[in-house]
This record gives sequence, structure tokens and C-alpha cells, in this order.
Amino acid sequence: MENKTRCAWLDASELYIKYHDEEWGKPIHDDNKLFEMLLLESFQAGLMWVTILKKREDFRTAFDKFNPHKVAMYDDKKIEELVVNEKIIRHRGKILAAINNAKLFLEIQKNHGSFDTFLWKYVDNTPIMGHYATLAELPATTEISDKLSKDLKKIGFKFLGSTTVYAFMQATGMVNDHMTNCYLYSGNN
Repeated sequence: MENKTRCAWLDASELYIKYHDEEWGKPIHDDNKLFEMLLLESFQAGLMWVTILKKREDFRTAFDKFNPHKVAMYDDKKIEELVVNEKIIRHRGKILAAINNAKLFLEIQKNHGSFDTFLWKYVDNTPIMGHYATLAELPATTEISDKLSKDLKKIGFKFLGSTTVYAFMQATGMVNDHMTNCYLYSGNN
């Protein structure tokens, strides 16, 4: 990897650097990709994101390429298969939440035309640009993540508290929180 100044939260692993450089903070409008990130962020709760990145391909295999239609149909047999799958996070509550969230994701698609349409209205369809120079300035939650989390919980979503939702917003480019000294700040790449 080139010697570029990157966000201070980043560790030196090639996997993490690649994620930072190619994905994090870039707007996502594809519903399947949004579902993938929603599922992964809900599994990340309480863990380091790099842990999830290392298991991402195993999650992709275990969760049928993050297809919300398939995940919504998981039965007890599939749940037990996931609970014993050592390649993913084997948290029964998070697995059940993924199935629940897939069903609600599909409901939102049906009611709003797409999950993207529902989601991006929270930021007026324009990424919010952060202006943080230090990690201490970077928020864990915002008023918008509080509202989105509350609205998702009201619908019935699980494992999507405000901190997780804010991380999801950062990951999907709804918020661009590259540090001001990062070479990707303001999209200058």
C-alpha cells in the first residue's frame, strides 16, 4: 500500500486499509449492498470492525450472498446451522436479528420502492461531510443516527442502536467522516 495519510482509527492491516480506501465513506445506493452492510454492522456490535472484515466472505457464504429474500426465509434448521458455523459470529440473538431485519428490510422495499429511498431521506439524499481532525472529535452517534435508530427500532429492527447505525451511515457513505488529514477527505483521491 502506498504511503498515504489515512484516518487515525485505521490499523496497519492490508485488509483494513483496502476497506478504508475502496469502500468506507463512499455512497452506496444498491439495496443488496445496503443489506449486506446492515447485516454486518449488526453483527459487529460489541466487536472490532476488522473482526467482521476478516469473516466477511464467510458471512457472505453463510448468509446466501446477503440476499434478503433468502435470509428472511431461514428456518430453525438454517438457524442451527449458523449457530454452529465457526467461521462467523455465532451469536444466536444476532442471527435471529438478521432474519428479522431481512423481513423488515423487504417490507421497507415494498412500502418505499427501495431501502435506499427510505434510508437516504434521513440525510436529504446528500452525504453529510464531517470535519474532524482528531479521533476525540469523531462522534459515536448524532441526532440523525439517533432518529434513524429509533425509527428502525419502532419498525422492529434489532441490534441497530444509534452507535451501530452511525457506523452503518459512515460505512455506506451517508456520512463522510474521513479525518481532515486523510487523503480521502472531501473525496480528494
